Amino acid sequence: MSAQNIITAMEKLVKLHKSLYDLAEKKTQIIKTGDMDALNKIMIDEQKHVKAIGMIEREREQSVLEFLQRNNSAELVPNLSSCIGLAEDSEKETLNDLKQSLVESVLKLKVANYLNQQLIYQSLQFINLSLDMVRPSPKAFNYEKPVQQKGQYQAGNRSYFNSKA
Repeated sequence: MSAQNIITAMEKLVKLHKSLYDLAEKKTQIIKTGDMDALNKIMIDEQKHVKAIGMIEREREQSVLEFLQRNNSAELVPNLSSCIGLAEDSEKETLNDLKQSLVESVLKLKVANYLNQQLIYQSLQFINLSLDMVRPSPKAFNYEKPVQQKGQYQAGNRSYFNSKA
């Protein structure tokens, strides 16, 4: 039985993940420049990509289940590796290549997202530091002994008992 539906879904997944990686690289440049409008637009595009990836992933899962049922192997774990073992030789190579390509795309995307996360975190640290330098420091919230001026009677330092008498 042919695994063409799985191959088609995997090709779409690889294409979407590569496109999402391109968006992550653009996002890095936008974060560096600090363009908030462009950052909002690219985040909307990312959300669209993630939603499309979710839909294609569900299609792939359904194709895997159908493929395993057609090959009378429904007892196998429904994953891509099970399908590769049952596919024809020409399809095995294609599925392995697509699997490897998808894994590489996901790893590159993970690294790019980690970089973006670190850039945003450092930007927030810089903003907080700048605000701390501009803001006046808060007064003490705890009770402190008031400072007494010279010439005032200091009852705490003087005793009423005269020891020389």
